[in-house]
Amino acid sequence: MLALFILLFLTFFQIGLFGFGGGYAMISMIQGEVVNHYHWMSNGQFTDIVAISQMTPGPIGINSATYVGYTALTNAGHAWYWGVLGSAIATFAVVLPSLILMIIISRFLMAYKHHPIVEHVFSWLRPAVVGLLAAASLCLMTEENFSTPSQCPWQFWISVGLFLFAFVSTTVYKMNPIRVICLCGVAGLLLM
Repeated sequence: MLALFILLFLTFFQIGLFGFGGGYAMISMIQGEVVNHYHWMSNGQFTDIVAISQMTPGPIGINSATYVGYTALTNAGHAWYWGVLGSAIATFAVVLPSLILMIIISRFLMAYKHHPIVEHVFSWLRPAVVGLLAAASLCLMTEENFSTPSQCPWQFWISVGLFLFAFVSTTVYKMNPIRVICLCGVAGLLLM
């Protein structure tokens, strides 16, 4: 069990260290580690965790780490209180790199924020963040979320329609994202 705690800490420390772009950018990294690499949970369980993490207050990356820490321990057959400790370890590990980096950066960034090297580094980070967000979106386009045209055509086309509506309404019409989420949620409840 100690090995699982250490592995959980190292995994989420690494995700926190390289998860530029916030929680949504971390989703694909978290899925790659906990579902594909370590097999701590199934893809369906991970999709549920992402949905729950979006509904609960707080950053999605931290919420996901909390739920993954709990689920990894309970799926391994340990009692719920070890799952709570796993949640605390994963949450602390994913936040720790940001805390360390922010302490270091805050001391130097204000003095050097207009330096050409600093501006150059940030110009390279912006496309990486966009790529991580795109990877997170693509990772969530699975059969569990969209179904398939052959398996359940009604659910598939409703999901595609809601996705297109959300994309067009936020990018073209600049609709408030909260309103789009509420409209898609009501439509999903009525049509599914």
